[in-house]
Amino acid sequence: MDLIAIAENTVKIILILGLPSLLVSMVIGLIISIFQAVTQVSDASLSFVPKMIFVSGFILISLPWIGDNIEAYTKDLWNIILVFGN
Repeated sequence: MDLIAIAENTVKIILILGLPSLLVSMVIGLIISIFQAVTQVSDASLSFVPKMIFVSGFILISLPWIGDNIEAYTKDLWNIILVFGN
């Protein structure tokens, strides 16, 4: 495995771990935007606070999955370091 492959795997793992939180944020933002359009309420905190709460909750719920993926990737990196070190 060369340096380019390591960089590609790093970007891939970042996207895999970050995409679900981004999707939750997008869905909540869409729901809040529809609510604001229907009720004509234009408060900035109305869009920020629910997104923060839901995304934080989602991250807390998915933290074991994120930790497992980061742990597996870190072990793979250490194994690569051992191979390159010899």
